[in-house]
Amino acid sequence: MKPKRDPCFEIEALRAELRRHERLYYVSDSPEISDAEFDALMARLKALEAAHPELASDDSPTRRVGGERANTFAPVPHRIPMLSLDNCYSPEEFLEWYGRVKKGLKEEPFEMVVEAKIDGLSCSIEYEKGRLARASTRGDGQTGEDVTLNVRAIRSVPIKLDLSHAPALFEARGEVYMDKKDFELIREDSLAAGEEPFVNPRNAAAGSLRQKDPAVTAGRRLKFIAHSYGYLEGMVEPDSHWEYLNICRSLGFNISTLGNRTCRSAEEVRALYAEYAEKRFALPYEIDGLVIKVDSLRQRRLLGFTSKSPRWAIAFKYPAQQVITAIKNVEFSVGRTGAITPVAVLEPVKCGGVTISSATLHNFDEIERLGLKVGDKVVIERAGEVIPKVLKVVPGGRTGAEKEIIPPKSCPSCGSELFRDEQEVALRCVNPSCPVQFKRALLHFASREAMNIDGFGVSSADQLVDKGLVKGFPDIYRLKRQDLLGLELFKDKKADNLLSQIDKSKAQPLSRLIYALGIRHIGEKNARVLAHHFKTMRAFMDSSPEHLARIGEIGPVIAEAVTEFFKAGATRAMVEELGGAGLRMDEPENSRAGGVLAGKTFVFTGELSIMTRGKAQALVRELGGKETSSVSAKTSYVVAGTAPGSKYEKAKKLGVPILSEEEFIKLTGRGDTGQEK
Repeated sequence: MKPKRDPCFEIEALRAELRRHERLYYVSDSPEISDAEFDALMARLKALEAAHPELASDDSPTRRVGGERANTFAPVPHRIPMLSLDNCYSPEEFLEWYGRVKKGLKEEPFEMVVEAKIDGLSCSIEYEKGRLARASTRGDGQTGEDVTLNVRAIRSVPIKLDLSHAPALFEARGEVYMDKKDFELIREDSLAAGEEPFVNPRNAAAGSLRQKDPAVTAGRRLKFIAHSYGYLEGMVEPDSHWEYLNICRSLGFNISTLGNRTCRSAEEVRALYAEYAEKRFALPYEIDGLVIKVDSLRQRRLLGFTSKSPRWAIAFKYPAQQVITAIKNVEFSVGRTGAITPVAVLEPVKCGGVTISSATLHNFDEIERLGLKVGDKVVIERAGEVIPKVLKVVPGGRTGAEKEIIPPKSCPSCGSELFRDEQEVALRCVNPSCPVQFKRALLHFASREAMNIDGFGVSSADQLVDKGLVKGFPDIYRLKRQDLLGLELFKDKKADNLLSQIDKSKAQPLSRLIYALGIRHIGEKNARVLAHHFKTMRAFMDSSPEHLARIGEIGPVIAEAVTEFFKAGATRAMVEELGGAGLRMDEPENSRAGGVLAGKTFVFTGELSIMTRGKAQALVRELGGKETSSVSAKTSYVVAGTAPGSKYEKAKKLGVPILSEEEFIKLTGRGDTGQEK
């Protein structure tokens, strides 16, 4: 009789075997077994774990995507700030950085590690005693979003570190990205489903990492490359970055070094830069440059940091790719405020590894400035490796068959007559019932920066408007489950999730609602200023243009736009309906009214070293104060960092109190700044 195998031993052996095969397949790209054999091992492990629930473990390969759990994207403060890197765009700029490093190290020899700058999303992954405990996005560098469940679903991320004596805490930092071939497959699936496709692999990676359902993320084939570390506890810090990367490799992470050694001179780095200028297009993932880092951690400590970035590293970016193609036609798109944007339809051409078939021409003044005609051969570039831009007409390329680009007289969506304000460059449709304009406005209303209705995308807007279910913003809050289930793309769970998000959005503060309304010239910052000033929607709606124009940072143009927006009785009725649907019509006071900075106005100048300027400004608002961009006699304090500008001199002239960064922090009562160690 065959002896019965110990289930505990078999389960642990299977887990170790599956982790090894995951690493071989997703990290080393050298699988030893077929997909069918891997699936058979996984099925055996699942059966054993189901038969022995007492042996369950969160670090099992079967638990990458867990049951009914969903992401909350709760804020996660970084133990050590995740700073961004400075950029350089030419060999000359790189040599300037190299010279600064030499000077900072007093001509002491140093070595550099060169890594690919993968175009993805920065991520921190924390392991407690070797087990994946937490993962978060970079966010603003100080605070990110919790994406633990989705990162667990990424197969190239180890759930358990391959260590016999695991440290108390090990934080790996790196890039979540999507290979180009996987991006193309997802794009094809989106188009087949009638959904708006992601525009590039980086957007696809970011969108996939922010899915509520980890199972969706698991199907997106995201990958992770480790490029640095954050907080370490219970282990000796490595002496060099090269040593750290080799530790990461041994623990099961993928890394992105170029070359098998460190570089000892600027010439070696420049040679790698030139080599990968062409090679990068053959890489499976998109890169927009190289990252150069001083290898020695001792030397890094000598060089230190600025407020935004380390002095010991730089991103050596490649210039935007330029190619020549032809303008086949010009189409006209309608924006949420009715602005008509000309879009060039191009002869498809590869640029930076991506096929470009269209590019915005912005407005008709730009067409005139460039002297564009249909049929022209033009130079385009993929600015920032993302947005295609028409630079110029190819000299001497005309044949005489080119045609003038004639501005439309009527809206391409609704057929209404177009108008152009003397003070503006854009043609505009002023029909409030224009369907495309309204769909764009709906998407803006539901966007993350506005009412933050997750799951309300292009397909949702199209179907809800086309079926007559949503004719105005208030109709969003009248939607019923049966309304959604009658639409093509909504199943039970998706309908329930959207209704939950809609209900949740009712609690958004007044500042977000003001921004969501889509009033011309009002961005997020001005919406905050107006909400803070008026406190309630009623006071805002009833304000006079004179009152509005007197508010700092608002001025007569925005004042006129607000007055014009609320002049229509239908608009005021729509806002009243939103209030009746339960939306918040005031700005929450929280601790602001009684905050330690209540009634104080701050201006920042110079480079801060303890926290970013954005973080400092947010802290002022959180504690009840106000931050502005100009100094006046009414300014309470000017906070001066290193190399302050003219605001510093003006403050001295006006007798406005000037604070150092340390004095500002002391005034806020926030002693823990989270400064980079």
